[in-house]
Amino acid sequence: KDGKVSGLHNWIQFYLEEKKGNIDYRGYIKPRGHSDAETNSDDHVLTLQFDWNGVEKFVGTSFIGTSPEFEMALHTTCFLLGEEDNPITLNTGTDIFELKIRCYKMARDKIGTSFPEATAHYEE
Repeated sequence: KDGKVSGLHNWIQFYLEEKKGNIDYRGYIKPRGHSDAETNSDDHVLTLQFDWNGVEKFVGTSFIGTSPEFEMALHTTCFLLGEEDNPITLNTGTDIFELKIRCYKMARDKIGTSFPEATAHYEE
């Protein structure tokens, strides 16, 4: 959209687009805040950089390996709370992630967009 990648925060859609050859994965980015944890195979939140159909997305955070039901419940809850920035702590049992769930409304009563932003990552 207007020469920018907007959205693409769902790991399943990311996988399907990569499988079609539409995505060039460029790597991950550690959270800007405190981050003493290693990025490894048991992480469930990653901030990625990638090229999608020739347009670069410099920063995009996604949940990895979570169920669509989890993501729908989380984003719906944040929408119902009514805030644009919703700080949460996600403890996966091996890692702790501090996140902001950004939730922007459309026409006051609809979700325009909602996505995670990683602010910190700790080993448990």
